Amino acid sequence: MNTNILKFSIISILFFISILVFTISCQNKNESIIEIKKSVKQLNDSKISGYISLTSKNINNKSSVELEAHLFGLKPGESAIHIHEFADCSSIDGLSLGGHWNPTSQPHGKWGNEEGFHLGDIGNFSVDSIGHGMVKFKTDLWCINCSDKDKDLIGRSIVIHNGSDDYISQPSGAAGIRIGCMDISSDNIESN
Repeated sequence: MNTNILKFSIISILFFISILVFTISCQNKNESIIEIKKSVKQLNDSKISGYISLTSKNINNKSSVELEAHLFGLKPGESAIHIHEFADCSSIDGLSLGGHWNPTSQPHGKWGNEEGFHLGDIGNFSVDSIGHGMVKFKTDLWCINCSDKDKDLIGRSIVIHNGSDDYISQPSGAAGIRIGCMDISSDNIESN
């Protein structure tokens, strides 16, 4: 009789393990992560350095992108960071990057402004007394390598300016010259 109980227990445990493995594998099929991480390129003879990462998470068909930047060599105070139209950091002055990315044809403004804002209007970030700035920003209005051309960041760039965005001046917030950029390219995608 103990043998029957032992067999039943082993079968029950194996059944439970198979259900658990099946559940975990189903959960993994509904989750994908895409990451792009690159060093910042200097523009206009700036001394900027650091990196920017973009992480796209799609969980059960709900996606969001998180931007994280660690930047050095900036002047203390505030600097602006935006997404620009083109992934072309080739010109020393940054003009090859185009204007702010604005697929929805809205006026320039602060992110979330009811009167409108560009999808590239990330905003300002603080720079400490030794020239270090950090940005963390998350939104469901962007995606990476997706089918929605009005949300997809591939083919765009992230640009750091030497001044702060006033959120009013059109078309770009009078944020000063472009001092650093990172192109957003499918060549740099890491995914799971």
